[in-house]
Amino acid sequence: MNAQMKRGLLDICVLAAIKDEDSYGYKIIKDMKPYIELSEATLYTILKRLEAADQLTVRSIEQDGRLRKYYHITGTGLKRIEEFKDEWKEVVLLYQFITKEGHHE
Repeated sequence: MNAQMKRGLLDICVLAAIKDEDSYGYKIIKDMKPYIELSEATLYTILKRLEAADQLTVRSIEQDGRLRKYYHITGTGLKRIEEFKDEWKEVVLLYQFITKEGHHE
């Protein structure tokens, strides 16, 4: 898969992972694992990129004597998910066109 396309898809996946509730790194990786393998290094790069784009916010909470960062999706992040859903419809149509067989005129 094209690296740029994969990067965009991973960004959306991370936003979707925190859409319904705030979460932290390890839980995000665990929640995504049935769908895609994601390394910690990759995840934290994505989280920093999404924070810089104002698509999520981060807050630190002390838990068991150590700080844990929790990530919260912003309105901008929610809007990006909705935009992706609209864009994906076009991707599906293009996929159907590319993979169609036996429709020669």
